[in-house]
Amino acid sequence: MALEVPSELEKEIDDRITHYPVSKRSAVLPVLHALQHHFGFISEESVEWAATKLELEPIKVLEVVTFYPGFRQSAPGKYHIRVCRTLSCAMAGSYELMESICKKAEIDRSGVTHHDPVAVSRDGKFSIEFAECLASCGTGPVCLVEDDFHEAVTDVDALLSQYK
Repeated sequence: MALEVPSELEKEIDDRITHYPVSKRSAVLPVLHALQHHFGFISEESVEWAATKLELEPIKVLEVVTFYPGFRQSAPGKYHIRVCRTLSCAMAGSYELMESICKKAEIDRSGVTHHDPVAVSRDGKFSIEFAECLASCGTGPVCLVEDDFHEAVTDVDALLSQYK
């Protein structure tokens, strides 16, 4: 199945590629970011499309997707949550925060692996993963819900209720 990329998105990607005139290969990260931002994750079709666009073998694009933890290879929930797990946040309770969010949102993380770190709630409303440093070490535990930054999170009910 071929990926249907809207013309507006393709124009944006074409523009990003122009910033790398020496080698299209150098544009692989910005192209993948644009695709993930639009589709929510990088599918096999997205890998194929990006490879064709950049005149690369698909494995060269897949290597980038599997190397960087910021790229998801499966669809996230409607609201994607990233919980910081670096030392400051861990000491402030980020692992407990992860457990609380999973319990309240009915997310089972038992199948999470290094290559597939995202777990999705049964209803598809929320997805969650750990993140490395979210750059607010003094206000942990912190998390991102989509692009909304939350510091010193202690009330999981209040956090999740913002995303109904």
